[in-house]
Amino acid sequence: MKRLGLALTFAAATMACQPVHARSAIDTIVTNSPESASGGAAPGAPGKLECVPYARTVSGIALYGDAYTWWSQAQGHYKRGHVPRVGAVMAIEPHGNSPLGHVATISQVVDSRTVLLDHANWSYPGKIETGVTALDVSPNNDWSEVRIWYGPSQTLGTTHWPVAGFIYREAGKEKAPAPRTAGTTPRNDPIGAIIADAL
Repeated sequence: MKRLGLALTFAAATMACQPVHARSAIDTIVTNSPESASGGAAPGAPGKLECVPYARTVSGIALYGDAYTWWSQAQGHYKRGHVPRVGAVMAIEPHGNSPLGHVATISQVVDSRTVLLDHANWSYPGKIETGVTALDVSPNNDWSEVRIWYGPSQTLGTTHWPVAGFIYREAGKEKAPAPRTAGTTPRNDPIGAIIADAL
């Protein structure tokens, strides 16, 4: 019984520390949802906001399905590339304990190696984070690997997340950008494992 009480106290303290930021059409999802106290739910999803509906709503890029499918789905419908732009969606490939990948919208380009992201279901299950840092750590400054802000540690995570590229709002039937090959080996990363497990 004591163990259950400690677990409930920890869960309540953890939930109280989790910021919830909402904007644009997501406000409707979060504030009109019975799950709003936990950060809101995606339409049709019981109790949890996922990265895909949030990215779709914020970016205006009308793709559906798991995050790892967005890069290939965008071909022939949206322009794609390897340079971040405001409003573009960063398509993160499956990696480690994150078999479905992740999508996040670029809210600001800070410099050639730093952007700010708006995304959901990353640091905290089902929660929205806005204006969080993503750092290009690829050896060739080509945005093929990034480290992303992790809320519980209040710092960048140490995992080098593989990025397929950026999906831009503009419609287009361009040739697919040349594939990149990963130049580094994935590192042992306990914080990355925690992030992946939380998704």
